[in-house]
Amino acid sequence: MSSTNIHVLNPSKWVALHADYLYNYTISRINNQDLAKDIVQDTFVAALKAKENFQGKASERTWLISILKRKIIDHYRKINSAKGKAEVKMNFYTDGDREGEWIEERVPSSWDNEIEKDINNTELKEALEKCIGALPEKYEMVFRMKTIQQFETEEICKELEITSSNLWVIIHRARTQLRKCMEESWFKN
Repeated sequence: MSSTNIHVLNPSKWVALHADYLYNYTISRINNQDLAKDIVQDTFVAALKAKENFQGKASERTWLISILKRKIIDHYRKINSAKGKAEVKMNFYTDGDREGEWIEERVPSSWDNEIEKDINNTELKEALEKCIGALPEKYEMVFRMKTIQQFETEEICKELEITSSNLWVIIHRARTQLRKCMEESWFKN
């Protein structure tokens, strides 16, 4: 005995029937009221655009929630992508035109050749190499690939089977440990 229900969409009643439920679902995952409202609104807009694709196999609410989940995932991908590019800061200089922190986009683009030219002090190069070598193996590998060898993020992620978010966390942690090591072994002397 199999009864197949074909569900239909009724966009004119979405707000009345589903807005509160979708908002509560979103706020528990986003924890920002205005953003949660925006994401629910974006979900309704996306659903209106995609209503021709609704096959009636799921309930209206289930279908809306599946769209909402994608909107929430997109939100986190977007902030993680932006965060990954801007979160990594290093403070190496305290005076002159180089004063302040390096934001990821402003880190010198080529550590391999420029650093060789700029660092004439063998002891500093050795201290830097020692600190890089002291990083955990995965951190060292990702740091060298991204910062020194200048591999693209996608290449590293594919090669090491990690996500771009994970890559930026590793880079951040590696740079934090590298900075601490350099401060202890070189800059405090």
